[in-house]
Amino acid sequence: MLKTGGSINRPALTNDSWKAGLQRPKKDNRPQTEDVTATKGTEFEDMSLKRELLMGIFEAGFEKPSPIQEEAIPVALAKRDILARAKNGTGKTAAFVIPSLQQVDLSKNKIQALLLVPTRELALQTSQVCKILGKHMGLQVMVTTGGTTLKDDILRLSETVHVLVGTPGRILDLAGKGVADLSECPVFVMDEADKLLSPEFAPVMEQLLSFLPDDRQVMLFSATFPMIVKDFKEKHMKSPYEINLMDELTLRGVTQYYAYVEERQKVHCLNTLFSKLQINQSIIFCNSTNRVELLAKKVTELGYSCFYSHAKMLQSHRNRVFHDFRNGVCRNLVCSDLLTRGIDIQAVNVVINFDFPKNSETYLHRIGRSGRFGHLGLAINLVTYEDRFNLYKIEQELGTEIQPIPQSIDRGLYVAPSGGEESQVQRAPQQQQLQQQPHPQPAPQQRQQAQGASSHRNGHQQQVPQQQQQQQLPQYQNGAPAAQYRAPVYR
Repeated sequence: MLKTGGSINRPALTNDSWKAGLQRPKKDNRPQTEDVTATKGTEFEDMSLKRELLMGIFEAGFEKPSPIQEEAIPVALAKRDILARAKNGTGKTAAFVIPSLQQVDLSKNKIQALLLVPTRELALQTSQVCKILGKHMGLQVMVTTGGTTLKDDILRLSETVHVLVGTPGRILDLAGKGVADLSECPVFVMDEADKLLSPEFAPVMEQLLSFLPDDRQVMLFSATFPMIVKDFKEKHMKSPYEINLMDELTLRGVTQYYAYVEERQKVHCLNTLFSKLQINQSIIFCNSTNRVELLAKKVTELGYSCFYSHAKMLQSHRNRVFHDFRNGVCRNLVCSDLLTRGIDIQAVNVVINFDFPKNSETYLHRIGRSGRFGHLGLAINLVTYEDRFNLYKIEQELGTEIQPIPQSIDRGLYVAPSGGEESQVQRAPQQQQLQQQPHPQPAPQQRQQAQGASSHRNGHQQQVPQQQQQQQLPQYQNGAPAAQYRAPVYR
């Protein structure tokens, strides 16, 4: 029987002098919830990992494994198939990246780990995690997605690639053309597996598996597992080790509120939220690409820095927006459900559902963009009369309660107690005038009619150091903010 916690034979690291030379980042002292702290006490050094990999882990700021990492990594290193279910933002990516990197044999110039993700942005992020954790190992990581030229990928694959990260369609294309040789790839990972096994991707996945060896190790990770995963497990996995850390579905560090409004009040409500909340960075979700662009324009006109992203934009523009937002160039990002999956931006402490989602799965993934890795976050939902039944349904399906928004929101629920100047409120130029305007007054209703009263929201505003001055607002160009430099090239 496999042992996933407790003491495992340590590697021969009797001399700890190598730790002294590590360039560790500044310690993150923000409080964390039990979603990431409720472990059995296993250390990364208990997992028989290569020293070079440990160096990358510690220099990335990792201190101790989260519960999903503690459970999954030892099992993955035993080369067992894995079916793992854990909450958003609890360390799933590292849970499969670390064992994938550990199993790479540098003497073989072959693709030895294939990591599949459903979106291009998640592919870029996952490949970056591979590079950061494996930076001392000398291995080669490549990312490939649709929306970019095949020529660059073909040239890159003519060189050594040990770990290939990408979206299913592009990797199938490369494998079908004989450019990506997966015949000796022993590790096959599917992140956000429920999405990858949806009807949209399922035929591609079936074809892709035919290019891998029969004795491959298959690992599936996700926060939600519909019935279609059971069919895949029975057909393509060998006695998988099942991990389920979903005793509850929503993150404990994310406080959820709803504001009952009319459609025409939404922009004014959003404006009030911006003026009152202390937003470090926020992601604002809309239900259509057209509404994303319209709302981004409105937010910009109100005097707030704002980028937007959706699936109909050029890939180069999406890459630029994602890169700039991640680096703190802008405080607010309006987007469609393109960015609900796996995107990990630690500075995001507020998620706003400008349009309330239609189902619980989308809701769960959206609010999981805040409160990453056990930290605090806030999810605010603008709910109209038409959304009232969806609100009730999502509460029932997730076993959670979304409270009516109070007059004043305690900053301690979503702002880390860091102190210092960085927590001071910064205001857009029109802000002083806007605060004098009356708050919207949504009518109180009983729960059956979207239950509960809500008016406005309180708190303070942002702490990302970039200015929010009107003269520095982004200029939109072909669906993305114009930048002063060329977008980075991800390889």
